[in-house]
Amino acid sequence: MAEIAVVAISVAKPGHEEQLRAALEGIVGPTRAEEGVLQYDLHRDLQEPRRFVFVERWTSQEALAAHAQSAHIQAYRAAVVDWVEHAEIRVVSKIA
Repeated sequence: MAEIAVVAISVAKPGHEEQLRAALEGIVGPTRAEEGVLQYDLHRDLQEPRRFVFVERWTSQEALAAHAQSAHIQAYRAAVVDWVEHAEIRVVSKIA
């Protein structure tokens, strides 16, 4: 299967920006060590500092699925449930 990309956006509830940032930073290292990850970069929106954006590249849909089930992602999701106002994940493929 062809390489895929992901844009994952998390918006912190007001007052929880730094808690969410720390939690997001905490999953970067373990994720970069996963099989199938090509890129896993965390960004913060300059105009809306409550918005965090991951830009990701994966070797396959299967690698992304394994990532979603990993222990560190499951722990992250449980930890941030009260800190996230909105989350959106878009899986895309490069066309040009």
